[in-house]
Amino acid sequence: MGMIRRFAFILFSYLASLSGFTVAKFVVEKNSLTITSPNSIKGTYDSAIGNFGVPQYGGSMAGTVVYPKENGKGCEVFDQFGLSFKSKLGALPNFVLVDRGDCFFALKVWHAQNAGAAAVLVADDTEEPLITMDSPKEEDEALKFIENITIPSALISKAFGNELKEAIRHGEMVNVNLDWREAVPHPDNRVEYELWTSSNDECGPKCDMLMGFVKDFRGAAQILEKGGYSQFTPHYITWYCPKAFVLSKQCKSQCINHGRYCAPDPEQDFSQGYNGKDVVIENLRQLCVFRVANESRRPWVWWDYATDFQIRCPMKEKKYNRECADSVIKSLGLDQRKIEDCMGDPEADSDNPVLKAEQDAQIGKGSRGDVTILPTLIVNNRQYRGKLEKGAVLKAVCAGFQETTDPPVCLGSDIETNECLHNNGGCWEDKALNISACKVCFDITDLKHVLAVPFMFDHLPNS
Repeated sequence: MGMIRRFAFILFSYLASLSGFTVAKFVVEKNSLTITSPNSIKGTYDSAIGNFGVPQYGGSMAGTVVYPKENGKGCEVFDQFGLSFKSKLGALPNFVLVDRGDCFFALKVWHAQNAGAAAVLVADDTEEPLITMDSPKEEDEALKFIENITIPSALISKAFGNELKEAIRHGEMVNVNLDWREAVPHPDNRVEYELWTSSNDECGPKCDMLMGFVKDFRGAAQILEKGGYSQFTPHYITWYCPKAFVLSKQCKSQCINHGRYCAPDPEQDFSQGYNGKDVVIENLRQLCVFRVANESRRPWVWWDYATDFQIRCPMKEKKYNRECADSVIKSLGLDQRKIEDCMGDPEADSDNPVLKAEQDAQIGKGSRGDVTILPTLIVNNRQYRGKLEKGAVLKAVCAGFQETTDPPVCLGSDIETNECLHNNGGCWEDKALNISACKVCFDITDLKHVLAVPFMFDHLPNS
């Protein structure tokens, strides 16, 4: 296992050197965090969106910051300390502030969510530029709870965290508004988005999550594409093999085109099962399926192929091969010869134009950082952060449309942003007096449903 990891590291390092950068350009995606009270710290601050849970793309949440007197890092179950963050009837939801350190970011958020938190702010323990809080890479047990995180989270700076804690210690009520409305650019009436993926179905929970997303999102994706509302592009990551290793058994089994395009061994075991080479070839086939389908003005067929292939041709059943792939291609009415011509010769000692273009696309351009996390979703040239789940992703895609141009698929229950339905939605209410106050307490799509006419209306002002 250690040898494989060292080999994978060498491959990635070599890719970095050939791509012309020494340090990957990883862009930290941010959302706006505004303190509305107390006046001593009132203002807008940066926060880095966590790469798990469900950020409220296109919406905002208001709440009160709570800093626990015990279990300040959130690494233990809060019930052990008799702590609950469930908001009282009519009160603002609680945003729990915890300190960085001692355990995974995701575990802190999971513990806070189970104790009733509506959102989590993690205060950095070092003065440094904000980073993206990611999920554990190889902890299968951890991944089981990550799938069930449904609240948003964000990392804040150490200095800002100290200001929040100081205000709370002095008995101040710290009210915050988390805003994701500008997290995704929305310049016009068409959204461009891409998914960096892999056909490998044997990499554990993350592969299962990715395969499940492709199946679940297919319908919405095809509606958007067929209606001309979106332009979707699939992408696949590959690595180079260092020249010194090109003739090695490892490179030969994991790469095509003489070490130019490689993928990790699916089972991380060179002695059995499928090889990385098999994954690269199938990834190349799926890229060519998209290209051929796009040429025939049916780009949405990629979703059918990707879904059908994973159902009909799984590695576990030893069907992950060309024969099974060809049967899927035939069933979808695609031109098999064009796909083969597109794929080229995997044994050729030359560049493959399709895979070379993919390696070039991995490098960030403009405001978009390098693609370093698999899977990665990019919406309007911004990397999506959060759970790869149909409702959450659809909300992010729909946030990319210019105001009032949302297609019908964006007005359904899958992307409900009526925050009054959850944790009282940042809305204050006194039932005895029959009065309430909200900030963007309902989504304008509610009015669109009622009026059933085009409607020009900006976000509601503060009450």
